[in-house]
Amino acid sequence: MMTRLLPALLLLSTATYAGNWPEWRGPSAQGHASASGLPDTWSETSNVAWKTGLPGRGHSTPVMWGEQIWLTTALETAATAEEAKRRLETNTGDQPLTVLGSVSLRAVCVDRSSGKILHDIELLNVKDPQWAHQLNSYASPSPVLEEGRLYAHFGSFGTVALDTRTLKVLWKNQELNVMHENGPGSTAVLHGDRLIAHFDGSDAQFIAAFDKNTGKLAWKTPRSGEMDPRPQQRKAYGTPLVATINGKPQVVSSAANNIYGYDPQTGAELWKVHYGELGFSMSTVPVVDEQQIYFSTAYGKSAMVALKYEGLKTPEVAWRNNKNAPKMCSPVLHGGLIFYVDDGGIVSCVDTKTGEACYRERIGGKYSASPILADGKLYFCSREGVVTIVNAAKEFKILAQNTMDGAIMASPIADGSALFVRTDKALYKIGK
Repeated sequence: MMTRLLPALLLLSTATYAGNWPEWRGPSAQGHASASGLPDTWSETSNVAWKTGLPGRGHSTPVMWGEQIWLTTALETAATAEEAKRRLETNTGDQPLTVLGSVSLRAVCVDRSSGKILHDIELLNVKDPQWAHQLNSYASPSPVLEEGRLYAHFGSFGTVALDTRTLKVLWKNQELNVMHENGPGSTAVLHGDRLIAHFDGSDAQFIAAFDKNTGKLAWKTPRSGEMDPRPQQRKAYGTPLVATINGKPQVVSSAANNIYGYDPQTGAELWKVHYGELGFSMSTVPVVDEQQIYFSTAYGKSAMVALKYEGLKTPEVAWRNNKNAPKMCSPVLHGGLIFYVDDGGIVSCVDTKTGEACYRERIGGKYSASPILADGKLYFCSREGVVTIVNAAKEFKILAQNTMDGAIMASPIADGSALFVRTDKALYKIGK
């Protein structure tokens, strides 16, 4: 499917083999699925292999290893009205927020074949947790899987490693804290023996890595560069990408105001590029090809930006497209084109060399989930529960639209001939 692109990338996020979806953006870490033969149409009674109701509330994307599908969820206990009012007196923003008295953060395992819930395990129980935006959840960062082990990151609430065979918690780390303001959103990524995560709050901003075997802090690197004087404009919810850049592995990391490159083993900053304009609160992950890095600056002066890195110590801006840049949804590369959807349902197809749009078309709905590419098709999932399938080409064509029972905040995953979609009510296996 990606004869030109993927061999050149040598993406280094997580060791994988066919049949696994080990992290949020899949085996390539860029939203590409090797699935084929997926149905274009389905309903609650057609082309659904199974549907499993889920406990709690969470927006994390499911991950899969062999016959196990894992996801995280949160069982919430509301704070009293008096306590919520007292705690919100320190909030500097103006967003609709959820305040809890406590939250049980859990890992749920579903059998891939039958849809049966096999395990529901409490990983952390947090009293008086930070508030979260009402559009967010307390289990939004997606877990990471490797052979026999799951890593669940919940931002400032903590990070946990679970043995997926014995179901024993191997370690917990709750020593790193920032004020997220809108709740945790950044997903951690695995590279070698390092589990790497962003901590970009309103009060402090840094990137850190845990030793995956012990949970101890391996390194912590403060974000360099001048920050906006307003606390709300310093926060970010982006996810790092580990990729081969000029022959060496680098952590490509977008934060507020700047995008950075780091050494994944030591955390040493290798380069930094300022956005040129205000950018913050992104919930996306960059994508890369053999010459350039592509990312969204999200809120502020929203733009999709391409950085040329080939042969350069510090990447340089190749182009900037200021129209309909996504704030929450990560882009997808395919065949010299980059596809993305903004929060309001406008899909853009842009030439990766020039930054010129091949089209901008409205598909309807509002979007938080990132699209995936499978079998030459793009799958866009809206908060209203509509999955729109679009041809991955310069010519815009909607192939199908399918309405599901529930809102979709998590990104879909696909493998073999099945598509897996998490709504706010259930997990679906969709297949012929």
